[in-house]
Amino acid sequence: MQQTYIAIAIGALASVVVLMILMRKMRPRGRLSFLAGLSFTLVIAGIVFGENRWLGYVLLSLGVLLAVVDAVKKMRK
Repeated sequence: MQQTYIAIAIGALASVVVLMILMRKMRPRGRLSFLAGLSFTLVIAGIVFGENRWLGYVLLSLGVLLAVVDAVKKMRK
């Protein structure tokens, strides 16, 4: 059962990457901010370390929190 969730998460991540590549061709290129890159890395680490639920949830939560902070900072500019 847990392997199914991991497979679904990896599939969703692959879909997001494909969409990002397609969207990049439509818009001018912009660099990924440090916070966005860090949040992306934390989310990936949360998925990888998903067997240890406590660590996985903490890493995922930190990743989402940093993504929200980055979005708020970009909206204020």
